[in-house]
Amino acid sequence: MYASFYNFTAVPFQLTPDTRFFFGSSVHSRAIAHLVYGLSQEEGFIIITGEVGAGKTTLVEQLCSQLDARTFTVSRIATTQVSGDDLLRLAVTGFGLAAEGADKATLLRRLEKFFREQRAAGHRCLLVVDEVQSLSIAALEELRMLSNIAIDGRAPLQTILLGQPQFRRTLGRSDLDQLRQRVLASHHLGPLTEAETRAYIEHRLHTAGWAGNPAWEDAAFAAVFRHSGGLPRRINTLCSRVLLLGALEESGEITEAMVNGTAQELQQDIGTVTEAAPPPDHARPNGAPPQAIAFRLAVLEQTVARRERTFRRLMNLLAELPTPSEPSS
Repeated sequence: MYASFYNFTAVPFQLTPDTRFFFGSSVHSRAIAHLVYGLSQEEGFIIITGEVGAGKTTLVEQLCSQLDARTFTVSRIATTQVSGDDLLRLAVTGFGLAAEGADKATLLRRLEKFFREQRAAGHRCLLVVDEVQSLSIAALEELRMLSNIAIDGRAPLQTILLGQPQFRRTLGRSDLDQLRQRVLASHHLGPLTEAETRAYIEHRLHTAGWAGNPAWEDAAFAAVFRHSGGLPRRINTLCSRVLLLGALEESGEITEAMVNGTAQELQQDIGTVTEAAPPPDHARPNGAPPQAIAFRLAVLEQTVARRERTFRRLMNLLAELPTPSEPSS
C-alpha cells in the first residue's frame, strides 16, 4: 500500500532476502571477505554467526548470486532441527539426488559418485546450512564426516555454517574438536552503526525508486537506529510500518515522533523493537522524581490518537472503493 502511495517501484523493506537490496556495510564487507577467503581454500568449513536479523542469510544469498554457476553447485539447508541421518538426506536432496527409501550407506555412495562427477566436470560443491545453532551434535558430526570425503586427494565439498552466537559455545565443546580443526574462516556479523543505519535505509529507498518523497528528518534516522539496535531485520520491520503510517496519514515527511510512536506500537504488538523508556534519574534537572506514569500516559495518548487517525484513513479508503453492482434479475 505505501509503495503505491509514495510511487516506489518495489517494496523497499520486505523481510524476504533480496540481493537487489544488499547493502555492503563495513561489517558485511568484512564478512564477505572472510567468505571469499574461505572459498579460496577449497575445503573445510566457513562459519558466519550473528544475532537474529543481522543479515546472515542475505549475506550468503549475495555471495551465491556472484558465484559462477559453471563452477559452483550449491545445496542449501534451512531446516536444521533434524537428526544426523535426516540432515544427510537434506544434503543429498539439496544436490538434486534421490534420497527416499535409501539407507545411510547408499546415500553416502550417491553423494560420493555425485562429487566425483562434479569434480570431473570442473565443478565445486558448496553446502550452506542455516540456523546451525539448532543442530544436534550427531548432525554436526555428520557434516564433519562429509568433509572427510576426498576425490583424487582433494576435498570435493565445502560447507558454510550460518548461526546465532550461541553456536560458538557449542563449537567449543571437546567432542567437536575434529570439526573445529576444519574451520578455515570464521566471522561474527555485528550490527550496523548509526551512520550505516541511515545509509542502509537510504540505499533501500533509492533501490526502490525513492525520489525524496517522503522526506526523512535527521532525527527520524537516529530514532530508527535507537529502536532497532542496527539490526537489518528490525530496521526493515520498523521502517515498513513507519512508511505505512505515513501513507495512511498522507504525510510527505517521516518524523522522529512517527518513528518513536510506531516503535512503541510494535513493542506492544509483537515485541520486535526496543521500547523507549523515560530518562533516568540522573538525566533529570534538579534531581526531579521519576514521572514514569505520566510518561506512559503520554505515550498511550499518542498511540490512541495515531490509531484513531489510521482508522479514519482506512474507513475513507474503504468508502472510495466502488460498490459491487447487484446481479440483474
